[in-house]
Amino acid sequence: MKFKSILPLLAAGLVTVLAVAGLAGAAGTPPKNTSLPTISGTAEQGQTLTGHAGQWSGDQPISYKWRWKRCNAFGQKCANISSATSQAYVLKNVDVGTKLRLNVTATNGAGNAVAESDPTALVQPKGSTPPPPALVNGCPATGTGPLDVAQIAPPARLVIDGQVATPSPITRAVTTLQLRFHVSACNGRSIGNALVYAAAIPFQQFSTPAEVSTDATGWATLTLQRMAGFPASPRQQILAVFSRARKSGESPLGGVTGSRLVSFPVHL
Repeated sequence: MKFKSILPLLAAGLVTVLAVAGLAGAAGTPPKNTSLPTISGTAEQGQTLTGHAGQWSGDQPISYKWRWKRCNAFGQKCANISSATSQAYVLKNVDVGTKLRLNVTATNGAGNAVAESDPTALVQPKGSTPPPPALVNGCPATGTGPLDVAQIAPPARLVIDGQVATPSPITRAVTTLQLRFHVSACNGRSIGNALVYAAAIPFQQFSTPAEVSTDATGWATLTLQRMAGFPASPRQQILAVFSRARKSGESPLGGVTGSRLVSFPVHL
């Protein structure tokens, strides 16, 4: 075979190799739900329910879409509510006597996945739900168990009182780092549905993920990916992380927002 006649074959083979390499390079980790979406608010006509995405692993960034569903009194036989595709939903007369669920679709560059919340309480007619308990210094006057972040108000503040890193200590070989934070308020009561943010300092050591909601026990898990700036020094012994907890809809600088600078051990 003449040399010129094999050039098209070589070129075609090179294009195929490059295409396959490009596909391999584009592969990633799609979203995977690790803690179901939740709904906060009072199940009463005229009240606003707010959806929370839950916790997801997978490549960042992850975006979310919302779909509210109306179910029977047992939380079954659910159907999509027309045009109810926002994070918040105002309960209507037609919702009375039903329960609602929320479907969350998480999407990143590698794919998407859907997770569904547990049902709400049975939706009551307007005016039938007793008023919430009185607040003392921004905290419910009664009770000792976990709270939803919607139940507290200033001057109460969220406190990040627990943090765990996996792996620990953080080594030079780490590529994915999981940080867990516990949020409390009102004399140590665990807070659900608080939005937690975390960023390694200095920047460019690890990626900064989107905010994650705490679960009913007050814990939130954030996944960070290693970047070119780690380690920041050949003798680095700690990873400093700025952490923050806030209520959805409030300014990161106001309301019940609380922040804390924490550190995790590094062993190079």
